Amino acid sequence: MKAHLRPALVILTALSLTAVTVACATSSRQALPKVICGTRIDPDLTRRLVAPGNTLHEFNRVDRSEAVAAPCVLLWGKDPVIKLHFWWADGPANLRYMAEETGSVSRVTDAREINFKYETLVGTDGAVAAARCKTKTGDHFALTLQLPQIEPTDQSHRKDIEKFMRAYFPATVKTLGCA
Repeated sequence: MKAHLRPALVILTALSLTAVTVACATSSRQALPKVICGTRIDPDLTRRLVAPGNTLHEFNRVDRSEAVAAPCVLLWGKDPVIKLHFWWADGPANLRYMAEETGSVSRVTDAREINFKYETLVGTDGAVAAARCKTKTGDHFALTLQLPQIEPTDQSHRKDIEKFMRAYFPATVKTLGCA
C-alpha cells in the first residue's frame, strides 16, 4: 500500500469503529421500554434501576379490568430485573407487613416511609405503595416493586427507587381510573 494512503486508512478505520460503538450504545439505550406493565414511564428512570444485559422482555399477568392480584416482570434474557406485583383489596393494605413479612412477592429490605401523596415505603431493593381505588374487587390498590439484581445491603439505589416510584405509581393509579 502506498505510504500516502495509510493515514487515510487509519482515520477511516477509526471513524468506522466509532460509528459502531455509538450505534451499539444507542441501541442499548433504546432497549428500555417507554411502557412497563401497561404504564408509561421515562426510560431514564428505569435505566437507573437495571444493569444492561441481554434482550429485554416483559412477562405480564396483570388484567386491570379484572382487578385481581398479579405479577408483571421485566427480564434481561432469563434474569428478572424489575418485578412488579399489582394488588387489589377491599380495605387498606398494611404496607409495613407487605414489605417485611410476606415473602417473595412483596418483601422490601429496610423499607422507610417517604413524604408523598400516596402511602409509600422505599427500601434498598424495592418499594411498596398504596392508594384508594374503587374497582369491582375492592376499594384499594397496592403495588410492590422488587429489584432482584440489587443487593439488599446496597444503599446506593434508594433515591433512584424513590424517583421511579414517584413517577410510576401515580401513572399506574391513573391508568386504573383512580386519580
